[in-house]
Amino acid sequence: MVAGANGSMALSRLQLLKPPHPSVLLFPTISSPPLRLVSQSRSLAKGFSTHRFFCTKSDGLLEDSGAGESSPSIVGDLLDYLNESWTQFHATAEAKRQLIAAGFRLLNENDDWDLQPGGRYFFTRNMSSLVAFAVGEKYNIGSGFHVIAAHTDSPCLKLKPRSASSKSGFLMVNVQTYGGGLWHTWFDRDLSVAGRVILKASDGSYVHKLVKVRRPLLRIPTLAIHLDRTVNTEGFKPNFESHLVPLLATKLEKAQVKSEDKKSLSISSKSVHHSLLLQVLSEELGCNVDEIMGIELNVCDTQPSCLGGGNNEFIFSGRLDNLASSYCAFRSLLDSCKSPGDLANEQAIRMVALFDNEEVGSNSIQGAGAPTMFQAMRRIVDCLAKDYIGEGAFERAIRSSFLVSADMAHGLHPNFSDKYEEHHRPELQKGLVIKHNANQRYATSAVTDFLFKEVANIHNLPIQEFVVRNDMGCGSTIGPILASGVGIRTVDCGIPQLSMHSVREICGKEDVDIAYKHFMAFFQSFSDIDGRLSVDF
Repeated sequence: MVAGANGSMALSRLQLLKPPHPSVLLFPTISSPPLRLVSQSRSLAKGFSTHRFFCTKSDGLLEDSGAGESSPSIVGDLLDYLNESWTQFHATAEAKRQLIAAGFRLLNENDDWDLQPGGRYFFTRNMSSLVAFAVGEKYNIGSGFHVIAAHTDSPCLKLKPRSASSKSGFLMVNVQTYGGGLWHTWFDRDLSVAGRVILKASDGSYVHKLVKVRRPLLRIPTLAIHLDRTVNTEGFKPNFESHLVPLLATKLEKAQVKSEDKKSLSISSKSVHHSLLLQVLSEELGCNVDEIMGIELNVCDTQPSCLGGGNNEFIFSGRLDNLASSYCAFRSLLDSCKSPGDLANEQAIRMVALFDNEEVGSNSIQGAGAPTMFQAMRRIVDCLAKDYIGEGAFERAIRSSFLVSADMAHGLHPNFSDKYEEHHRPELQKGLVIKHNANQRYATSAVTDFLFKEVANIHNLPIQEFVVRNDMGCGSTIGPILASGVGIRTVDCGIPQLSMHSVREICGKEDVDIAYKHFMAFFQSFSDIDGRLSVDF
């Protein structure tokens, strides 16, 4: 969820796993059943174990949330996704991999599209945003889109274009703050880098690749209390320009460097990035340092996502806002149309849209402020219309459409309960939260609230509501941006969580499965529910 009011800026523009070291985990000394090791889906970096720990007590812990109809839990798969998706690029690439594995056809925005009823398709933009959709086999001209939208980005630190600097004998990495993070939580964490690079190939072409350095590489140390005696009484107040600078190594001449790389390292003073950092990247990529033409890197916490709590009922992880929503969204689309016949009686088009840059206002070509979804919808309608010569096919489709804006919600914090409106205090493990705001910071209306609740009621799923206090500001989502830009009915909802925008967040395991079931139910039953309500007639 975006913290400030930046999201409103986009409205006018849219008018048409494994730990890094050998596994050493501390567990309670109380007697308990043995914990289960779960093999990760793909091998990690060379030299590291291919096993990841779920903090579970039995196999059944990840099988059923107990809410609604019985179905396998997706929590284990979410942990895999979180541990793979250190950046918005990796989150999109992993979603792409899973969509292709499920039989979705990859489209290119630059090509002509050939779409058919019953077909499943997707495309990516900037490898940080994605739109996937499945066309009902009974699609008719003017049928609507049933959409779940979320975002792939999270508050983090990003390397500056000229990141190399030195202080007091240390090699430092200059960073920018991205979004409204709780930056004090980034101190004293085992950090590394991940993102994308542009490489020059031997034939003179250029290659776009993702990179992730799994081992701890960076650290932002706090000042000892002996040198900051008032920190516990007056608060920790770092200067984000001078104090929030990660430490990479001691000065260059003392850093261990391979002999074959000494020539390239000798020109480090002329480089915009430390040659030592470029050397680490080149080793991860299996290329030479001089092949790296450009980089876009996030600073990332290396601690894996895992289950926690006395009953393993919580998910401890970075980037829950908003990768938990993103995963539940595209996983529900995959599972709602994976079997023959799943789309046989569907007239609408089921869609998931994952956008980048929500945390900074969505004003980018890969953000919700761009007409990506709007243009995709028009192309889909035009392609499926074929020889149709009637009037207003696209406009009719939009008026029949419905958008679920899925972004994490504020769960009740037991130590700060006075910060919540008295009668709207969402709790963890109690289901999705519908967000309301009279000033349109959220796009929920009485109609969209009712329709989304009806989906939950029919499938026996719990639902909660959130309203911010009148004496506090309200965050926002991509919901109002898409609702006003595309003209689509929208409900804002989210999984309740604590520690939003911290380097390490927490949500309830039960809520992930409830969200998945709610999204599945939305895709499978919304057409029937919507057909029973008339508003503008």
